[in-house]
Amino acid sequence: MPRDPSIVLLNTGDGKGKSSAAFGVMGRGWARGWTVGVVQFVKGGKWKTGERKLAAHLEIEWHTLGDGFTWESTDLDETAAKGRHAWEVARQKLASGGFDLLILDELTYAVTYGWISAQEVVDGITARDPKTNVVITGRNAAPELVEVADTVTEMRKVKHVYDRGIKAKKGIEY
Repeated sequence: MPRDPSIVLLNTGDGKGKSSAAFGVMGRGWARGWTVGVVQFVKGGKWKTGERKLAAHLEIEWHTLGDGFTWESTDLDETAAKGRHAWEVARQKLASGGFDLLILDELTYAVTYGWISAQEVVDGITARDPKTNVVITGRNAAPELVEVADTVTEMRKVKHVYDRGIKAKKGIEY
C-alpha cells in the first residue's frame, strides 16, 4: 500500500503554544514508530526544557543550535551565524531520508531576522525527502512559508498570565 504524502505544518502567530503543539506532534510521531528529529533555531543549550528532557528519554535526535533570544545577545553576528548553521543542519536532515518527522522550532525568526532567506527555506522544504513531514514554528511567518505549508495555524493571544507579571512556569511553559 502506498504511503500518504508527507505534509508541512506551520504554527505561527503572537499567541503561546506554537512549539508546544509541535512537540505534541513529536510525541504522536514517536508513538507511531516514526524517526523524529528537532532543530531549534533560537533557544540556546542552557535552556533545560521539559520537551528536551522527554526527547532524550525517547531517544529523539535533538539539536539546540541558537544562543538564546536575540534581545539577550552580546554578539548579533555570532547569533546570526548560529542561525545560518542551524539552517544548514536542518536542510541536510530534510534531504537525508532519515526522518519521518522534523520539527524546525523557531525557524521563522531566522527568516524574519534575515539570517536566511525565505526562498532558501522554501527550496529546502520542497527538496526534502518525500517521506519527511515537517513542523515549523515561530511568530511572523513569511508569506512564502505560509504558501509552502499544507496546514497553517495562527495562535492568537487572548490573554496571558505574563500580562499580570507571572513568570514562565516550569512544566507549563518549558
